[in-house]
Amino acid sequence: MTPPPIDLEARARQAMIQAGFQPDFPADITRELPTAPIALTASPTKPVRDFRSLLWSSIDNKESRDLDQIEYVERLPDGGLRLLIGIADVDAQVPKGSVIDLHAALNSTTVYTGVAIFPMLPLQLSTDATSLLNDCDRSAMVIELHILDSGQVDCHDVYPAWTRNRAKLAYGTVGAWLQGQGPMPPAIASVPGMEAQIRLQKETSDKLSGIRRRQGSLTFGSVEATPVVENGVVKDLVISQHNVAEDIIERFMVAANVAMAQHLKERGLPSLRRVVKMPKRWDRIQAIAAQHGVKLPSAPDPKALADFLDGQRQADPDHFPDLSLAIVKLLGPGEYIVETPGQEHEGHFGLAVQDYTHSTAPNRRYADLVTQRLLKAVAANASSPYSEVELRQVAVHCTEREDAARKVERLMRKIAACDLLRQHIGETYDGIITGASSKGTFVRLLKLPAEGMVVRGAQGVDVGDKVRVQLLSVDMNRGFIDFARK
Repeated sequence: MTPPPIDLEARARQAMIQAGFQPDFPADITRELPTAPIALTASPTKPVRDFRSLLWSSIDNKESRDLDQIEYVERLPDGGLRLLIGIADVDAQVPKGSVIDLHAALNSTTVYTGVAIFPMLPLQLSTDATSLLNDCDRSAMVIELHILDSGQVDCHDVYPAWTRNRAKLAYGTVGAWLQGQGPMPPAIASVPGMEAQIRLQKETSDKLSGIRRRQGSLTFGSVEATPVVENGVVKDLVISQHNVAEDIIERFMVAANVAMAQHLKERGLPSLRRVVKMPKRWDRIQAIAAQHGVKLPSAPDPKALADFLDGQRQADPDHFPDLSLAIVKLLGPGEYIVETPGQEHEGHFGLAVQDYTHSTAPNRRYADLVTQRLLKAVAANASSPYSEVELRQVAVHCTEREDAARKVERLMRKIAACDLLRQHIGETYDGIITGASSKGTFVRLLKLPAEGMVVRGAQGVDVGDKVRVQLLSVDMNRGFIDFARK
């Protein structure tokens, strides 16, 4: 018997509440909402730069309106590049300790469930007053990076400025155009000089990528599925493929986050760090590499792992996302910590960098808003707005809330997959083992981005193994999908 459908949005809200989130904003938050964006004010001692004439652009998902960053690049006389990344000045609209700030701190992140979005900030802010919308004057914190021909960032700075987004662009259309698979997006063609600007951004991204590869930064091939819902029923799971436009933004954001972590360290401020520790299951990563004829060192080595992944991406691009998923699972999640002046902590294994923070998405992540306040204090030669104790509380809470958000998002992906698969009980599929522990053995289907538990025949398999499974049952409310190994 086919299980009946459920109200997906209501189930997502229930999942948020069960995970400790507050999906609705308190009533008294409305009195703090601005009627218009706050303008930057200049003084003889604190001038604000006016960069509104520059060819700023944003590249994000087509439907996104919570635009955190815009980008601009220019070539320098010495052959180097000047990269400017404008970050939405959320702090100007959300003062520390305000009702909006306290609610944002509580949830700590925007949660994307696929069937509903639960924003960290009210939409009047995140998609309007604090968003770097197209053709709107906005205040921003500008991260400036000078990039050598080698791709090395040789200096950086951060300061407030006026900006104006001249082209709101989407990953899909920009990526297709840059890869010669589609026409130039109208938003580029309609702005004189924008085509050359985007191509220069691509060139800058390639230089940054080169040095990241030499340092041992890991590159993964992700598979993301978005449910297509009609009349409350999931009709399909659409897979979005990573493209060069996403590479541009990802590389710019990594460079900015590394530079801002170093910037705060140089100024002697305690700051939040984003770390991914050395993998505890390096032995299993070694075993997976050995299955592909590659011997990894006995100790965790990001450069060796990066070379292995790059080789597999070129040798077998069709199955690279499956390999990536297995390695990501074994690396484990990132976390926030506090670094104080004079101390050194473990860095980010996946990016092969010692200093890394989150600073580029203050509309969506509370850790970025906290880092923005620290950066603004440095720019103004002011004392830190946070004590070390406060920062440690933020780090622990943001890590915990991020983990909770991942669980909600994963649950709703499973429920969406249940809704799609409930018509296919008894059918068989090829899959890859994504988890194997005392909690159970889990498999992800290869042709359909759905994951479930292997409840029969799980003995003798481990993460990364390819298996054939039969769909036994689905539990719509809990998001359980049960398989038997064939």
